Amino acid sequence: MNKAELIDAIAASSKLTKADSKRALDAFIEVTTKALKKDDRVALVGFGSFSTSKRAARKGRNPQTGKEITIKAKKVVKFKAGTELSSKVK
Repeated sequence: MNKAELIDAIAASSKLTKADSKRALDAFIEVTTKALKKDDRVALVGFGSFSTSKRAARKGRNPQTGKEITIKAKKVVKFKAGTELSSKVK
């Protein structure tokens, strides 16, 4: 499902217009992104939680040349599904 299909599904399920559904989805993405940038955790009970984690610098290999390279440290986003979502997907 892509973003346009998700907006259509939200509109159909919530009886909102597609424009309102798009604004709501965009707002959710924006607020979640800002929270994760500040290292906050976004928890939606029953659905799951978004958080960030720091990945340390490490050594790797260039697959084309086999040469050893250094991969820089970075912050990564993690999602952990909630129990309710996990049980409904199974």
